[in-house]
Amino acid sequence: MAIDASLIEADANKQNSTPKEDWDAASIDPADAPRAVREYLETLDEAAFGAASEVQPKFTSHSDPASQWTAARKGPAFFSYSDNYLIDTDHGVIVDVEATRSIRQAEVGSTKTMLDRVKTRFDLHPQRLIADTAYGTGPMLGWLVDRKIAPHIPVFDKSGRSDGTWSRADFKWDAESDQYVCPEGQALKQFRRNYSDPNRGPSSEGRAKYRALKLTCQACPSKQKCCPNADARSITREEHEDARQVARDIAKTKQYDISMKLRKKVEMLFAHLKRILGLGRLRLRGPCGANDEFLLAATAQNLRKLAKIFPAPQQMRKA
Repeated sequence: MAIDASLIEADANKQNSTPKEDWDAASIDPADAPRAVREYLETLDEAAFGAASEVQPKFTSHSDPASQWTAARKGPAFFSYSDNYLIDTDHGVIVDVEATRSIRQAEVGSTKTMLDRVKTRFDLHPQRLIADTAYGTGPMLGWLVDRKIAPHIPVFDKSGRSDGTWSRADFKWDAESDQYVCPEGQALKQFRRNYSDPNRGPSSEGRAKYRALKLTCQACPSKQKCCPNADARSITREEHEDARQVARDIAKTKQYDISMKLRKKVEMLFAHLKRILGLGRLRLRGPCGANDEFLLAATAQNLRKLAKIFPAPQQMRKA
């Protein structure tokens, strides 16, 4: 299966909006509010909308406050929703649809919702999931690996260095000894003695820091390639680093190259949605209105696909 998201412009404009400094959702009276505003209040605690991020949007629309003010297209900003597709790559059939805010956290979170939903409804469990780098975060990869789904996803990694010094990828991880080994063969350990304090260990966020000995680094001939501005080299290991390594190993296989080509199928569906079906801007407002339009459009696309897979039977002409 493959997953992706695309921005669809909402039926809202900046002229009828309020900056985040002046917006107060608590001052809205639900009894006096239109349907789209009531739906906004009801979804403030949902992961796909209000709870996706604590950061408030720069502007909030009066007519459709659940829509997201975004400039993700590198052009003029606008209000939008994200249309999330989960598709079967064998036939390009849309398996599930989800409407979310147009931010990465909400789009990535919808992956879990849709995979759980297709498992419950259709008893479908994919062997692998294909997606772009936005879905390659540690928690997302860990969630997939825990459910025995191979993540054919580029890892979202910021540990690389641009100054020519060794990055974390140049250090070998030794799981049995719980240590990193540098290219010179020296060990980077989290602890070098046993502590009785149970609070010593990974942080609350699951991070652990591994350090080399200062004397070893000072005498190392490769210090300028490793840590020229520090006394000793240290490496931070994230909570889901094992799952990230699984994704890195998959990225070296031939099947991964095939998966990256199959990912174009979901992008083709979004191109068909906007260019052929003409869904570049929503006509309904609110989370329910956006979800209904996305669902109807996906149904139309699946029906067109069904007509191609199973053509109408040919009737014999009488002579």
